[in-house]
Amino acid sequence: MAAVSFKDATRVYPGADHPAVDKLNLEIGDGEFMVLVGPSGCGKSTSLRMLAGLEEVNAGSITIGDRDVTDLPPKDRDIAMVFQNYALYPHMTVADNMGFALKMQNVPKEEREKRVLEAAKLLGLEDFLSRKPKALSGGQRQRVAMGRAIVRQPQVFLMDEPLSNLDAKLRVSTRTQIAALQSRLGVTTVYVTHDQIEAMTMGDRVAVMKDGVLQQVDSPLALYDRPDNLFVAGFIGSPAMNLIPGKIVEGGVQVGDYVVPVAREVLAKTSGESDLTLGIRPETFVPAEGNDGIAVEIALVEELGADSYLYGTRAGLSDEEKLNAPQIVARLQSRHPLAPNQTVRLRPTPDSLHVFSNASSKRISD
Repeated sequence: MAAVSFKDATRVYPGADHPAVDKLNLEIGDGEFMVLVGPSGCGKSTSLRMLAGLEEVNAGSITIGDRDVTDLPPKDRDIAMVFQNYALYPHMTVADNMGFALKMQNVPKEEREKRVLEAAKLLGLEDFLSRKPKALSGGQRQRVAMGRAIVRQPQVFLMDEPLSNLDAKLRVSTRTQIAALQSRLGVTTVYVTHDQIEAMTMGDRVAVMKDGVLQQVDSPLALYDRPDNLFVAGFIGSPAMNLIPGKIVEGGVQVGDYVVPVAREVLAKTSGESDLTLGIRPETFVPAEGNDGIAVEIALVEELGADSYLYGTRAGLSDEEKLNAPQIVARLQSRHPLAPNQTVRLRPTPDSLHVFSNASSKRISD
């Protein structure tokens, strides 16, 4: 096992006008489960492939433990990779697939069989060792791919969207198995996904990327509670944080006919801006009475039993303005008799309000 370090690691593809990964600085601790997350094209898979040796590092360096592996070929990096498409040999049994890398390393047959059996027991695959991949379900094939990585006993596991080919229910169960397995093995793991729910539930820490640039790296709850900027705020969380523009007025930020209270010391950080963006998590809205709260015209209500999700836009907008207005989502804890086209008042709880500068996109509230 070993720590991993990216130091100003950069990848520029030939003919590209900007880097796919731009000066990535990231420290991954020994035994840590680090998740790289972001939308398609953000550079997360490229970063993983740079660590694996499958992509050239045009500038900067990458170290595993105390070794600089920037220019080493993949076979010399002591890593094991789990791919999105399983990459199993169809003519080999599960046992042969899991032990193939060991065979190539001339590991004695007895030792190979021992390590394959140990991995099979960890993954619940003992009864499938003699089967071919075509006789397995998608989840079982992914476990075989995991087993193939485990038997190599590498310093670092690399996983590139390993659950994306599984159905929704199987993804949930498999992600808990992977997280529990990594915790048991204690092997440094770098996991790439575009699914922020996967990232939040699996990682010790999560690194959020956009356009090849690292936006923020922190624990899942810290990302949720204290996003550094508008992108992280809108990306982490399901449903996403409401990002509502407003005008700075005396006492706070005006949204429609309501002034959301914002502390003077926060407004003082705006450097002359006249507008700000308020960040409000759906679960921090509470129903309000009279003229208190933001007036929201309901477009849809989803009743999920314990919770109701309300979707709408700020009231008082024309049909054309609604097309460009941000959607407002509220999660209400108790059941309310709400219906589309109805207008309700929703007030954010004061201690949960996030305030962002439009000029810098940075969060300026504490």
